[in-house]
Amino acid sequence: MGISNIEIGTFLNFFNRGGYVLDFSTVDFDTFTHESIGIPLCETYKMSKGKSLVAYVKQASQQDIIKLFNDLMAHYELSPQKENDEQYQKKYADAYVKCRSILDRINTNTIADIESQKLKEVFNSDYISSQIDLMVKMQDDNPTEAIGKAKELIESCCKTILEKEGHVIEKDWDMIRLVDETFKLFGIMPKQISDDIKGAKSIKQVLGNLKATAQGISELRNLYGSGHGKSSSFTGLEPRHASLAVGSSVTLVRFLWDSYERYKHISNKG
Repeated sequence: MGISNIEIGTFLNFFNRGGYVLDFSTVDFDTFTHESIGIPLCETYKMSKGKSLVAYVKQASQQDIIKLFNDLMAHYELSPQKENDEQYQKKYADAYVKCRSILDRINTNTIADIESQKLKEVFNSDYISSQIDLMVKMQDDNPTEAIGKAKELIESCCKTILEKEGHVIEKDWDMIRLVDETFKLFGIMPKQISDDIKGAKSIKQVLGNLKATAQGISELRNLYGSGHGKSSSFTGLEPRHASLAVGSSVTLVRFLWDSYERYKHISNKG
């Protein structure tokens, strides 16, 4: 999901301050926007910085708008103006928090979309591809359902790998067991990593965190996601939480599939 017109208005109200844009001079603003999106806005639109920004946003693609907003936000976060707003301009300090939240959601979704497309290209299972489509679509429209799909994606990945390698999957294996068995297949359980390897401690920690990610998604699904009956007073998680679960599941699955490709390559060489 991209950025809505209401959200664009929120950013414009934050960046555009009575015709000025943050702390930029006209020359600096044109240099900045040229480096960001390839267009010196004031020179192009022949208006003030604020009006030029509004004019550009009205005709630009969502991708370019998000790129410019990200760059403007990065500039603001490194400038003294942010500290000044926090001390003296509560209106803008509050607006910053809202804008940052929107960008975090958009950026998370964008990463998930890119990784999801990569996964769809390498997975041969139509079922897994449909799971990816569903959870990315649902993370905003139906966050609780997206959390369930995130768990199912990990399960589907592990089952696909284990079945391709001729492993018998027991009916009582939960997602944690599936992830463990897949890690064992590749020899990447933290305890399987030799202490003699350079950075062994860090590698073990990262692998342990990946396994913990799977467990966390499983617990989220049990508490909030699809697949379990809920009382009439049940309130699901917000889209940002679903985005976190979706992005984490895609990251884990990408790692597992890349590990599987490496495993096959080494096995074939042997």
